[in-house]
Amino acid sequence: MARVIKLDQTPIEVNEYEAFLEPGLTKIKVRFPVTSEQYHEITTLLYRGNFRIEVPEAELDFQGEIIQFYTTVTNLYEKDQVGVFTVTFREVAK
Repeated sequence: MARVIKLDQTPIEVNEYEAFLEPGLTKIKVRFPVTSEQYHEITTLLYRGNFRIEVPEAELDFQGEIIQFYTTVTNLYEKDQVGVFTVTFREVAK
């Protein structure tokens, strides 16, 4: 299992990782913790919607977009909180 993905060169440590192959396209689903302190940086990154996605351990490198995103119901505006983000990315057709 991959432990780190990179979105536009920003490393994110993941707790869960799944890769799928759709006809000619790569799709990955990841789950990772986000602390109150990381919340703004991570959500600003995710709002871009389209990324260069690298998974070094799986030798994957592709341009992708978010197709599904959800979080636990944690108020990350409060100090010392941790939420869990689940994000699915799909390769953008070449």
